[in-house]
Amino acid sequence: MDKSAAPVTGAGFRLGMRKVSVLVPGVVVFAVAFGAAASAKGLSLFETLLMSGLVYGGISQLVAMELWRPEWSWGAIVGLAVVTATVNSRMILQGASLQPWFAPYSKALNAFHLFFFTDANWVIGTRYRAEGGRDLGVLIGAGVLLWVVWILFTGLGYGLGALVSDPRAFGIDLVMPIFFAAMIVPLWRGRRAAVPWVVAGLVALVTAKLFDGYAFIIVGSLSGALVGAFADDAA
Repeated sequence: MDKSAAPVTGAGFRLGMRKVSVLVPGVVVFAVAFGAAASAKGLSLFETLLMSGLVYGGISQLVAMELWRPEWSWGAIVGLAVVTATVNSRMILQGASLQPWFAPYSKALNAFHLFFFTDANWVIGTRYRAEGGRDLGVLIGAGVLLWVVWILFTGLGYGLGALVSDPRAFGIDLVMPIFFAAMIVPLWRGRRAAVPWVVAGLVALVTAKLFDGYAFIIVGSLSGALVGAFADDAA
């Protein structure tokens, strides 16, 4: 590790857990929704927990469940990979935004903490860093806590899913959009910065009306990204 890097401390680890604890209730409902969806799609409890433990993809896991099918073709596998990769591509920009913080640390340590990197601890880390914090333990602590919560409540959701024949009847399908709408509130930077979000949403809605499947995810996200890029150049 570079000598310019602040140490990764146990105090930072615990601080990250405390900071992210306010988001735990939302993650709990999110994890229960995924577990219920996996049960409805016919995955075993072991397969469901293994996916949450190793993939730890949050929204991409729910998207994968929407696309899940009892029999697979190579075309279906490629389609699933493209859609989930598009959903997860936001992590590239999130990671890049914190790269100056990560850079002094070893590649092994960065690989470890990036396994636990989520939207939630990115928000926590961004605000902590903006306030002058440097301890990478904050990111790791927040991510590890959410990982444990995600796995535990995935199992609970799986059990509930076996009892609930139609999770949508209980509004579980609304968990994902509500959770992410709440997550972006701290990122508000005024009306100008909101334009790419609005464009992405409108384009996605129009695409969903015109085309079947999940093309709206790719088209909407690319549209928002392009608008954001041109807006930055014009600023």
